[in-house]
Amino acid sequence: MKEIENILSFIVELDKLKNVYRKSRPVGVDRYENSAEHSWQVCLAALALKDFANEKTDIDRVIKMLLIHDLGEIDAGDTIVYAGKSREQKAQETAGVERLLSFLSESNCKEYLALWFEFEEGETPEAKFARAIDRVPPLLQNLNGKGCTWQENNIGKEQVFTVNRRISEGSRELWKTIKAMLDKAVADGILK
Repeated sequence: MKEIENILSFIVELDKLKNVYRKSRPVGVDRYENSAEHSWQVCLAALALKDFANEKTDIDRVIKMLLIHDLGEIDAGDTIVYAGKSREQKAQETAGVERLLSFLSESNCKEYLALWFEFEEGETPEAKFARAIDRVPPLLQNLNGKGCTWQENNIGKEQVFTVNRRISEGSRELWKTIKAMLDKAVADGILK
């Protein structure tokens, strides 16, 4: 059946996400994590933290967004969040997501592409929560890894606080806890 063959081709393409390396290291591991690992972790984090969302959210939509949100990196690569994304990088990611989703049926392609754009725009309660959760693992990796990524990339306190304040848009309680951890990292000299 052609539809199943297309889905299997999509799954093979997804395997390439395992070869997109991020700028952060898993806790206790001396290598950089890949984007597939990140996607898995943020999905579990969203499930574990769902009761702390600011607004009632459809956790299934959140999980779908988190599974899809980094697919464009297969074609565009990863950019450290503190550097921001250029228009060219954003265009490459969009084209990459569209290419990958074109393997799927028209209805699934439209649904998943809409979810990707919803995450990128960050306006709905689900997108705000997903975007908040997306920031948690890299912060925890730095907090538990002596600020490795921050130090390697010369990322300072102001950048970390400015970029990660958006966590409060999805979960004020989570941001309060993370902020206290960041304040301690500053006091301990991990974040300068």
